[in-house]
Amino acid sequence: MALKYKRVLLKISGEALKGSGDIYDKEKLDEVANQVIELTKQGLQIGIVIGGGNIWRGKLADTLELFRIEADYMGMLATIMNALAFEATLRKLGFDKVKVYSSLEIKTVTSAYNYRNAREKLDEGYVTIFAGGTGYSYFTTDTGASIRAIEIKADALLMAKNGTKGVYDSDPNTNPDAKFLESLTHDDLVAGNLQVMDSTAAALSRDGKLEIVVFDMNGKDNIIKIAHGDLESTIIK
Repeated sequence: MALKYKRVLLKISGEALKGSGDIYDKEKLDEVANQVIELTKQGLQIGIVIGGGNIWRGKLADTLELFRIEADYMGMLATIMNALAFEATLRKLGFDKVKVYSSLEIKTVTSAYNYRNAREKLDEGYVTIFAGGTGYSYFTTDTGASIRAIEIKADALLMAKNGTKGVYDSDPNTNPDAKFLESLTHDDLVAGNLQVMDSTAAALSRDGKLEIVVFDMNGKDNIIKIAHGDLESTIIK
């Protein structure tokens, strides 16, 4: 089956890369990286945003009684660590066309973000990893992913979930009668408070006319399948 998209932004949670006792699981990193490499070989242009929840969570900031701004910047640093871990995994597997951009520049290991340069690198077959969120506090990595997807002119934002195949009208973990929703509009997402992404990211996606695909990444080659339109998911547009 042919690829459904030419260019995508893949949003992965940090928890998706977490092991049972460590912040990273080698098999999970390798599994995701191998799928990204395979899709790139097939011609898909891929940008990636990885959350930082495997390293830093807001609940800990509350426990430590930290101010929100400091806590948010610590979370941004966690996303940079995850970007570097994923870059290193790609290179270990023999894929060197990868570039890490960060809103918080660390000159020795990241490049300052520039959307024109990122588009050029994607056209050249590079995997581009966007770290550091938006570079500002009070914004989530969902918002950062929506902005980057719009800026690189992605055909879709692929929202990878951990064990949930898409969007439901209520929490399927607590409501056995929760209804799976195959398609939604951006207005449904903004008005319905459906917990797909934060409200800022939802509004930005609507304003940018960005298609969002919510899918379960936990399955053999599920990232490859979603890129081919061959996996049950929720499509928001």
